[in-house]
Amino acid sequence: MTILETQDLTYTYSPGTPFEKTAVDCVNLKIEEGELVGVMGHTGSGKSTLIQHFNGLLKPTSGKVILDGEDIWADKKKIRDVRFKAGLVFQYPEYQIFEETVYKDIAFGPKNMGLDEDEIKRRVYETAHDIGLKEELLERSPFDLSGGQKRRVAIAGVMAMEPKLLILDEPTAGLDPAGRDKLLEHIKAYHRRTRNTILIVSHSMEDVAGFADKILVMNKAKLFCYDDTSAVFSRAEEIAGIGLDVPQITKVFVELKKRGLDFGRDVYTLEYAKKLLLKELGGERGAGRC
Repeated sequence: MTILETQDLTYTYSPGTPFEKTAVDCVNLKIEEGELVGVMGHTGSGKSTLIQHFNGLLKPTSGKVILDGEDIWADKKKIRDVRFKAGLVFQYPEYQIFEETVYKDIAFGPKNMGLDEDEIKRRVYETAHDIGLKEELLERSPFDLSGGQKRRVAIAGVMAMEPKLLILDEPTAGLDPAGRDKLLEHIKAYHRRTRNTILIVSHSMEDVAGFADKILVMNKAKLFCYDDTSAVFSRAEEIAGIGLDVPQITKVFVELKKRGLDFGRDVYTLEYAKKLLLKELGGERGAGRC
């Protein structure tokens, strides 16, 4: 089932002025329910403008955004409900926490949805577990936590609303490699539990390669491609040509192909590369080697 669709979506900043610029140009897209999607694009590609349309922060200059079967701008009075259904977490969300305790901060969104206390409590505890926050932290001030913990609190506050579509804009920005990997694992844990659709905007192909079912690539305000992860990485040279960096392991296998060892064009994770190499070394071509 399609959870999100755009129809000829176009957005122009400052129309009719010398500063007029089209940031999203006639994008047609369908995202299925339950998918984990990586959103890529160089600076100025239009990806950030695009995602802000998905929960109604921006209104299209022309075209439509269809969320869960409904045009989100068909009734302007219902746009608040749209933002419960499509949750958006901006970069560095830890700067947006404000409540006295971690519990209250995570509970803020569900409370504004009009949920009863038992349901709010369930959501807070389940989401805290998903995102890797220990129960004893829930009664502490979020301002006493580490930077990484604060970020998880802020993300949990949107997750707790259980939006059908969760959009995370550069959730790992500024984190060290260990913190980045840990946060992505927590996001995947939430996805496994809820099976809700998740879009993660990232500048890192390495991050996207490890978790995404599909990848959406924007280039110069247009949709460059939207396809299965393996299909996108099979176009490594095209991706590099628009200014995006492919994973290091993909570069290695592109070079191997140039040297006569063709393992295919869709190698983008270390696990898959290891499997291919072990198969090669154990087969006929590897039998006579030292």
